Amino acid sequence: MPSETAPRILVIGTGDTKAEELLFMKQCIEQSGGSAVMMDVSVLGDPPYSPDHDKHAVARAVDVTIAEIVSSGDENTAMTLMAGGAVQLVRKLHQNGEIDAFIAIGGSMGTDLALDVALCLPLGVPKFVVSTIAYSHLIPPERVAPDLMMILWAGGLYGLNSICRLVLSQACGAVVGAARIVLETRMSAPAIGPTIGMTSLGSSCLRYMKTLKPALEQRGYDVAVFHTTGMGGRAFESIAGQDHFCAVFDFSLQEITNHLAGSVVSSGADRLENAGARGIPQIAAPGAVDMVDLPTWQDLPAKFSKRPFHAHNRLIASITVDADDRRQVARTIAAKLGAARGRSAFILPSQGIQEWDVEGEPLYEPEALAAFTDEIRKVIP
Repeated sequence: MPSETAPRILVIGTGDTKAEELLFMKQCIEQSGGSAVMMDVSVLGDPPYSPDHDKHAVARAVDVTIAEIVSSGDENTAMTLMAGGAVQLVRKLHQNGEIDAFIAIGGSMGTDLALDVALCLPLGVPKFVVSTIAYSHLIPPERVAPDLMMILWAGGLYGLNSICRLVLSQACGAVVGAARIVLETRMSAPAIGPTIGMTSLGSSCLRYMKTLKPALEQRGYDVAVFHTTGMGGRAFESIAGQDHFCAVFDFSLQEITNHLAGSVVSSGADRLENAGARGIPQIAAPGAVDMVDLPTWQDLPAKFSKRPFHAHNRLIASITVDADDRRQVARTIAAKLGAARGRSAFILPSQGIQEWDVEGEPLYEPEALAAFTDEIRKVIP
């Protein structure tokens, strides 16, 4: 039996179809020193065990009954309702101090629900989703919590097997370990100063954080630097929306260019919006807005075929955008900063906006840079 101080791990799954796997996870969690809190999100059937939170409790959390969900006759509607109920119930469990972490298993159905649950929990609560569709194009980036850990559930479609057991046992050990670390840190960690959110595309092309980060830390601030390659910007915006930052140094706005150009390396339409919407003081700068990032391993879109190109590695490459595109980026930045509720400032460098944008480097285009700077001066007073 787990001790009274054992990390309490919420285990979510459809017990009518995955009871064997869920009970195995319960066993693994308890053998690792945790306590398993079972939540069933089935609709049609019942699990062969008594969950701590059954499907009826999940449905009641959104003021419906299982019978009403079944009568909808639509599996997408059913899972959406169960996801809403799970979110309400999980949020309450966490607020009441009844869970320390959560882990869910699923195919596309269970993963759909689990992504909503992960997003409802605050930053720092361990969140694990073991999924047969992890890392696939079926997962919308905007639905991924900034600290979510996903594990590909190899061999996990139907029943236990040797491969499935390996994956589930490691996942359970990981979530118990993560929860234990959080609990121990909460008890013994020294006080940390207020957190400043900073963005950068990396030290290869943007180096300011090497000077700024230690200088800010000497003044008592905690500085979190986010890698603006799509998912990093999404995490940055999500955490800004949770009021986790005291201020923002958003000096790498290249994801705005990516989004406007239709690149898959996008952080979404709300880039450079959440800090301003929350009234968080922000300083912005146009780091690397002259470039669009694209996957190196995909064919270059025809519209970019004649633009200067730089392969950073086998995963990501950059091309420059022309003067008209840069003017559009300038107007977009101005509109987003203009809508901010808090204090905002913009820094306009006079000698290039990234390390490859200097004479002798592959992405140097002084005329296009001039178009951007001229437009910025027009639209930002």
